[in-house]
Amino acid sequence: MSKMLTMITLQQQLNDNTNGIGWEDGKTKQGKIIDWKRCIYLESAELVESYPWKHWKNIDARVDYENIKIELVDIWHFVMSEMLRVNKIEGKSLSIEELAREAEQIISYIVANREEDYYKQIESIEKFIKELFCNFNLDNFIKSYFELNIKLGLSFDELYKLYIGKNILNQFRQDNGYKDGSYIKVWSGKEDNVVMQEILDNLDNITPENLVNELNKRYPKE
Repeated sequence: MSKMLTMITLQQQLNDNTNGIGWEDGKTKQGKIIDWKRCIYLESAELVESYPWKHWKNIDARVDYENIKIELVDIWHFVMSEMLRVNKIEGKSLSIEELAREAEQIISYIVANREEDYYKQIESIEKFIKELFCNFNLDNFIKSYFELNIKLGLSFDELYKLYIGKNILNQFRQDNGYKDGSYIKVWSGKEDNVVMQEILDNLDNITPENLVNELNKRYPKE
């Protein structure tokens, strides 16, 4: 199974488990409206907040490159969800395998380099948001997302590793009370995203099973 196929498969499973079968129609099993584009642009705004762009506040702050990677992975969850929604609702009706091959073909044509100037990186994020709302085309948007990753320094292999981690973390959150508000997001002074990344950095063999075991070991019980 290719990395792209693995990620899209896991995203379909996560959405099915979290939102209920048929979420592609635009509502969760509880009747809440789903808007993946809104999810994408709000996560993109959080991505911008990883930069010390404010001229009036914390002017000596540094770019949080680790959080940039996490935010890009969060956005990828929603980009894939929109891919799956469009595929089912708007007429393509491809299998997940075909959808993955199509995405792989789209990104194979990308030519981009990392932006070293963080102001230009922010401009790239804003261009990405603009493509979300102006003459939206899903294939072009997928390409734009991966161009953004390159410009901000996230490789495809890093995306895959972090996505697997975050996918399992999202499921872990759901299993531990995320929807009813009982989930504990800060563990011993660290946000769960940070703990997850530390686990990934120290695991040689990353599988869903051993990642869940490590999360369970670290999750505060009270």
